[in-house]
Amino acid sequence: MTPIFHTILLDVQDRVATVTLNRPDSRNALNSLMCAELVQAMTTLAADPAVHVVLITGAGSAFCAGADLKERKTMSTADMTARRVQGFAAYGAIERMPQPVIAVVHGPAFGSGCEIASACDFVLASSEAMFCYPEVGWGTVGATQRLPRIAGARKAKELLFTGRRFDAAEACEIGLVNHVHAPDALGQEALAMARHIAGAAPLTVRLTKRSIDQGLATTREGAMAIELLAIEENLRGTNWQQAIAGFGAAESGGRA
Repeated sequence: MTPIFHTILLDVQDRVATVTLNRPDSRNALNSLMCAELVQAMTTLAADPAVHVVLITGAGSAFCAGADLKERKTMSTADMTARRVQGFAAYGAIERMPQPVIAVVHGPAFGSGCEIASACDFVLASSEAMFCYPEVGWGTVGATQRLPRIAGARKAKELLFTGRRFDAAEACEIGLVNHVHAPDALGQEALAMARHIAGAAPLTVRLTKRSIDQGLATTREGAMAIELLAIEENLRGTNWQQAIAGFGAAESGGRA
């Protein structure tokens, strides 16, 4: 049974799940309840063999305008620490998904919005999307781990120290965004890519994702061992011979 959510929407069609941040009146600001519901949604989808790809998007004009600062006004230091842990849990749940997760950013992605996008496997953005890491300006520390791994330490320091806003084109240049599309084409392009990926053998896609993620965290020799184990598991778990035969037939047909 699909869980009941209050801050997100969850829809699954044709092996593609769409998770929509759904607090448009607050520009999808991330609050405690949304953190908990993102963890719940990711847990549910991770265990669903019918879900091959996940899209994360936002309702209204923003992807996610950051943390809900109104929620924090009455928090104590202990409350703030607990709230930050909730955010880490939400980002971690996205990052640990066995299926590919694609962020579809159509508008502002600030602070926590950038963290949600960075926790996905990659990002597709509208040409109208804007990005910003305002944490230092708020007198807090954040986004110090994913951004340097994406953009490099020097660029990450500039963006975090200044908190300046930057557009989708620059986000693409630094590797935060993979592709930039016209606003009216973004949704269609994201769905087409998701459906294309969903058409591949799900075990093969999951093992490829796992090999990349685990391989980057170890030595080159360790990474090759991870890939070899994945190859062996894939050979046991997929009909690779049929896939190769089908590919060969398609190639022969193309040359005729």
